[in-house]
Amino acid sequence: MNNSALLSFLCLFALLHQSLAASPQFNVIQFGAKPDGRTDSTSAFLAAWKQACSSTRGVTLYVPKGRFLTRSMLFKGPCRNSAIFIRIDGTLVAPSDIWAIGNNPNWIEFQYVNGVTISGGVLDGKGAPLWSCKLAGRKCPTGATVRNGPQTLGFSFCNNVLVSGVTSLNSQMFHVVINFCRNVKLQGVRISAPGNSPNTDGIHIQMSTGVTVVNTKVATGDDCVSIGPGAANLRIENFACGPGHGISIGSLGKNVNEPGVQNVTVKSTTFTGTTNGLRIKSWGKPSNGFARNILFQHATMNNVQNPIFIDQRYCPDRNCPDTASGVRVSDVTYQDIHGTSATQVAVNFDCSKRNPCKGIRLDNVRLTYNSKPAVASCANADGTTIGLVQPGSCL
Repeated sequence: MNNSALLSFLCLFALLHQSLAASPQFNVIQFGAKPDGRTDSTSAFLAAWKQACSSTRGVTLYVPKGRFLTRSMLFKGPCRNSAIFIRIDGTLVAPSDIWAIGNNPNWIEFQYVNGVTISGGVLDGKGAPLWSCKLAGRKCPTGATVRNGPQTLGFSFCNNVLVSGVTSLNSQMFHVVINFCRNVKLQGVRISAPGNSPNTDGIHIQMSTGVTVVNTKVATGDDCVSIGPGAANLRIENFACGPGHGISIGSLGKNVNEPGVQNVTVKSTTFTGTTNGLRIKSWGKPSNGFARNILFQHATMNNVQNPIFIDQRYCPDRNCPDTASGVRVSDVTYQDIHGTSATQVAVNFDCSKRNPCKGIRLDNVRLTYNSKPAVASCANADGTTIGLVQPGSCL
């Protein structure tokens, strides 16, 4: 999203909030929700949504203080208005029974909605029982997708979405998923799960354009942000990650035919004790995918295992064919990246033999290992350096 588009987007939501000041309000308690953390309030939330979605005026759906237990909920459009404001002062709680949430890919999902704001509140996914089940190798719920369990908050085929000041705790799987959407902004979001919680990506973005993530902190057991195929015009700024697996573009190239990733800016980030910092990863097999026009700018690494990493031999299941990746990686800039690496190899460009990385640019990179110079490793990568670059470039 460019600056003019972002300004228009913010103006739209400023006008939205003004118009909602005198708008009808639907309090979930009026529909039968109980703030006791024990009574199933699913039907009350869905009834309140039905009224809000059918209104011809902008409306507020209000969740007061308290703990509200719900199973999976689908908030589906299209709605008759494009100004639904969801104000959450309380906490939404998922069932502790891992089989009770429902056979759905998301615990809370919005589909085909244009113009929704979610402000404040806590989403408690109660993920620990599912993590224990998976780590013990037992039979566990799989949801309606190939993933192992439900994600906390999902948006599919939605436009003009703002998520502000929301906290997501202990998601069973991914915390926030943005899929086939346009113009989505996450600001002041807090995401938290233990560093050993499996598959708990903080924010996953794919097949979407115009997504902005600002002033957000993620601590989790997988990627803090994962950017999948079909993502374009993304901006991440003032972002803190740790623990977690860093910010990852990919994995890409799992399928032969898939859209690429382009026009991504990641600016003013801090990584603390993470597995990776700034990573691009693709499967080592044929694909027509790509990652291009990527800017990583002003990043601080604090004891990060792989601060700068392009991995085109990604193979999490260790049973992959020894084939060069077809994903084309080009025009990637690393500008003002500094801090400490937890391993000696702080810069690693392990690119494809078939499609070498092109247009890699290192501009003022300063990374050390144990207060000593770190090492750079390159395979099938071509690019340039500007200013001071430590470790010394291998491009």
